[in-house]
Amino acid sequence: MSFRELHAADQPLLLPNAWDVGSAIAFAEAGFEAVGTTSFGVNASTGRPDSDGASREATLALVALITALPVYISADIEDGFSDDASEVADLVAGLGVAGVNLEDSAGGHLVDPAIPAAKIAAIKKVAPEVFVNARVDSYWFHEEATVNAVRDRAKAYADAGADGVFVPGAADPATLEQLAASIPLPLNVLVVPGLSLTELGELGVRRVSTGSLPYRVAIDAAVGVATAVRDGREVPAATSYAESQQRLIDFSQRTHR
Repeated sequence: MSFRELHAADQPLLLPNAWDVGSAIAFAEAGFEAVGTTSFGVNASTGRPDSDGASREATLALVALITALPVYISADIEDGFSDDASEVADLVAGLGVAGVNLEDSAGGHLVDPAIPAAKIAAIKKVAPEVFVNARVDSYWFHEEATVNAVRDRAKAYADAGADGVFVPGAADPATLEQLAASIPLPLNVLVVPGLSLTELGELGVRRVSTGSLPYRVAIDAAVGVATAVRDGREVPAATSYAESQQRLIDFSQRTHR
């Protein structure tokens, strides 16, 4: 099944988001057919806050490695790391990924939808096979956070050639149902606590991303292990060193073929 076809399956595509090679390998080993990256997690792994363009080099380095995995890779490229549509298109064409996320905000605010639309059109011209997931940040930044406003932005991106629409921050079931009905492309949302994949699918959602959630949970778990040892509590079980090492050996062999 192609990456595009995964968005039309019986249940929404669950896309786990990796922040380093180890997490990407683990997601692939767990049987996920596609793995995304997370700008927050990638930035955090290098000690930087999640801000405009900060993840560029780390993201490009990560993607260059994990595209060797036998899964589809979707890269979070923020706003494309450039205001120049042709530069964004050339960047995407050289990534070797199945998909990208391209957001319509900068500096914590929405931008004129013509700007991301131009980038989408440029990408589709040079890399038509790449699934462009256009991110609408209206609910994320609480600007123009209405179904109609999001629909209008989504239409502009669909007209430019986008393949999907990502609306992070939208979580109310009625809102999700209205968005799915009004947007002519597969709707992607973040994990919604209390709503299963099946329930989200019934609302019309076609893709669910974990975003930075796995990274943040992993950090909490790491602290929990250390405090458990310190406080004399039982230490949770984990994947063995031998298995973790073998995963990296296998990955290294794959990348050096």
